[in-house]
Amino acid sequence: MGFSKRGAAEIVLAVTAVVALLQFSHAAVYKVGDSAGWTSIGNLDYKQWSATKTFQVGDIIRFEYNAQFHNVMRVTHPMYKACNASAPLATYTSGNDTINITTKGHHYFICGAPGHCQAGQKVDINVLRTSDTAPTTAPEGSTAASVPSAGSPAPSPSSGISLRASKGSLITKLCLAMAGFAVFVSGFY
Repeated sequence: MGFSKRGAAEIVLAVTAVVALLQFSHAAVYKVGDSAGWTSIGNLDYKQWSATKTFQVGDIIRFEYNAQFHNVMRVTHPMYKACNASAPLATYTSGNDTINITTKGHHYFICGAPGHCQAGQKVDINVLRTSDTAPTTAPEGSTAASVPSAGSPAPSPSSGISLRASKGSLITKLCLAMAGFAVFVSGFY
């Protein structure tokens, strides 16, 4: 039994679909501030925290905090720099907010409680221009929102839960090798 050219094309199409689906599984989940979470206590350096991460489109950013004392506000770059919470682009108040990153560029977040941003409770999530572009959905039981970029360019691994390095590239290479083999074999029939 041999492969026809149509059969080989169907195999290539199926493998391509599998590779595309696997791209969705590459999302990392980052808890802002790692074990400390989103807080103004303990002199957490969120700039340093974000600088150790490689964020990509499709990643999930989780803010965990005490909702009695904190919130999360998505703001523009000028608002971020000035710690201006007067007109946020979005406000999150659940204490367990999950935000899907759907665009490249900078995503600015501050705590709107008086004095917290000025004390350093603000973070710039920078999704590099060279990253993948596969958005994903948030885990069940969380407050989720998709976030477009808040403008302005600049640069940015750790406790992010990711399949990127472990399986993604190996599976992609395996699928591409299978597709190439299918095309090669179809040439003999």
